[in-house]
Amino acid sequence: MNVLSDPTKRRWLAWAALAIVFLLVNLHRLSTAVLSERLTADFETTAAQLGTLHASFFLIYAAIQIPTGVLADRVGPRYVGSIGGVVLSLGAIGFALSDGYLAAFASRALIGLGSGVIFVSILRFCANWYRADEFATMTGLTGSIAGLGAILATTPLAVTVDWVGWRPTIIGLGLVGMIAAGAVFVLARQSPAAAGLEPIEGVPEQPEITLAELGGHLRTLARDLDQWLLSIVFFAGNGAMLTLVGMWGVPYIVVVYELDVTTASYFTLLASVGVLIGPMTIGWFSDRLERRLVPMAVGIGLFAVALGTVPVFGQPPLAVIAVSYLACGFLFGSAMLSLSVVKERYPAGASGVATATVNTAGFIGGTILPTVMGMALDAYQTGEIVGGTVAYTQFGYRIAFAILTGTVIVGFLASCWLIVRERNGAAAASSARSSS
Repeated sequence: MNVLSDPTKRRWLAWAALAIVFLLVNLHRLSTAVLSERLTADFETTAAQLGTLHASFFLIYAAIQIPTGVLADRVGPRYVGSIGGVVLSLGAIGFALSDGYLAAFASRALIGLGSGVIFVSILRFCANWYRADEFATMTGLTGSIAGLGAILATTPLAVTVDWVGWRPTIIGLGLVGMIAAGAVFVLARQSPAAAGLEPIEGVPEQPEITLAELGGHLRTLARDLDQWLLSIVFFAGNGAMLTLVGMWGVPYIVVVYELDVTTASYFTLLASVGVLIGPMTIGWFSDRLERRLVPMAVGIGLFAVALGTVPVFGQPPLAVIAVSYLACGFLFGSAMLSLSVVKERYPAGASGVATATVNTAGFIGGTILPTVMGMALDAYQTGEIVGGTVAYTQFGYRIAFAILTGTVIVGFLASCWLIVRERNGAAAASSARSSS
């Protein structure tokens, strides 16, 4: 039996192909921080405009999550994932060739359109090819790929851009994406049976789901308070992480500590290392512990503490910033548990649309928070240019990061509410059993 005919080996090849596309997704979506100086100069943007350019990716990304979940449930990851890879790569090439702000905005939105289908496709693939007690681990491992992409979007990207320029760099990434999309089409299938392989022990064949059933699941999700609370958690955690690493984490250090962009990117590199390690570790721990909500709540609470060092101290020692960024990246894994929770609460055939619903909220956070922080910063401009970047006051950054920290605190409160609801539900079920 070769690697393609052994389902337990084939699944890793297919997952790897999808993961390469997802790696590029994260590199593109977090590249704005390193490119901010060049984008500001080339497209003559304000902070709010730069935040909106960054957020254009997330705007379309968030909008297509639920349709993507429907497609992933109905069509499967082979077609959805490969077409998404082609579209995001075309958007990247268009972004690199843009000669103005509007063209860049539209191209980055196209990157978001293609990218928006990849993560849900991977989760749907994992639901079909891995056991239930492996799902949080695989979700975390996929999140770690996001961390690797985030690492590449910091110092390695900054060095490459300094060497060859930002436009040739982005075109090169677009070409790599085309190749990866082809690999997804060749390797990924809806299930072992769809690939003509034997079933994997412990992985039930996923049932076909009708459009009427999908509509019923969507109506249930819309009325489900737990889904809304999980969405708040992922809005806060994912939105804060994308904003820190992808937009304002580097400019804050450049302006407040007067460091160059490449040196400042070392700190967001630490946050990305945290994302590389944290989701996989926390997901594995949650699978072993067989609990989701408590690890999620504890992690989100610590995330808020780590992020709060900037608004509380303004300009703490750089060593404190390094630890804070690293901790934020690691603790982001706790927010990803919200995807495992919602997946486990809905039938197997609806796992795509259930995870897509919560994932939508996370990228609405990635859309709103960078622009809101940019608007706060624009209110505190100094009129000076530091390292080619518009300078804002330290107090402006404290206000902006306070908005980010407050959002994560709201996510923590939502996770605590989920724990209370779970315990109340368990107590009610126990009381019902005792009285029967």
